[in-house]
Amino acid sequence: MRLVIVTGMSGAGKSQVIRTMEDIGYYCVDNLPPMLIPTFVELFTQRGGPGSDCVAVGVDIRGGEFFDSIYEALLKIKDMAKYEILFMDASDSVLIKRFKETRRSHPLLAGMGSLRDSIHRERDLLQRLRESAHHVIDTTNLSTRELRKKLMELFLEGAAEDKFSITIVSFGYKWGIPADADMVLDVRFINNPFYIDRLRKHSGRDEDVIAYVMGMEETGTFLSLTTRMLEFLIPQFVKEGKGQLVIAMGCTGGMHRSVVIANAVGERVTQMGYRVTVDHRDLERERSYK
Repeated sequence: MRLVIVTGMSGAGKSQVIRTMEDIGYYCVDNLPPMLIPTFVELFTQRGGPGSDCVAVGVDIRGGEFFDSIYEALLKIKDMAKYEILFMDASDSVLIKRFKETRRSHPLLAGMGSLRDSIHRERDLLQRLRESAHHVIDTTNLSTRELRKKLMELFLEGAAEDKFSITIVSFGYKWGIPADADMVLDVRFINNPFYIDRLRKHSGRDEDVIAYVMGMEETGTFLSLTTRMLEFLIPQFVKEGKGQLVIAMGCTGGMHRSVVIANAVGERVTQMGYRVTVDHRDLERERSYK
């Protein structure tokens, strides 16, 4: 039995996750009181599920005081089934926008306080659960199609249960640090191609920018040290049962240095034998901005 606990911030996309999990063959139960999870798992394993041994259970703050029993429930099922926690997140501004657009009330908004206050309170309540999550997906900049693709990569029926995926994201600090990053590395110490006229409008995907960034001694030293660090760290994450690692590489705008470095680190990690995706989050945004 493969059990996925789907949780996270209200408005971050849990309902879409449940629908997608059903589409790829999971038996799904949404908004199950956490205290009932051990009973559900026991019944499912004893009698067999309806055509699938893969299960997704949605639990969130809508359960009110029942939600507090989630940690006790997870402790009880530890020896009953292999479970993974999928935590859905998004920036405060995007969550507020989604609640405004749908005209839905936040589960913690009970006539007093603001929507933003409710979101902050929910973050505090879920912080421990987020830190325990095997997978964190930030939907701030994800389309429905992109979210579906991520879920299929992680949970598609038939994939090895112990597979480990690594996403390397380039970003610009001016646009904010990726909320789902497990590690953030700052590459702003490298000379900025933006200040060279012939390179300014090019990106870290162009050969002249790549040659400029990779030609610096500091870049070579950074890549060597980073590779050694990841050779040590990644097996430790795998050993701890983490299913996904997000490494963010940041420069000022996310168009030049971080793109080059993210691609270079991606190549090195791929050579270690891991499944790697490289995403340049702010490249086109920065190009349009300029």
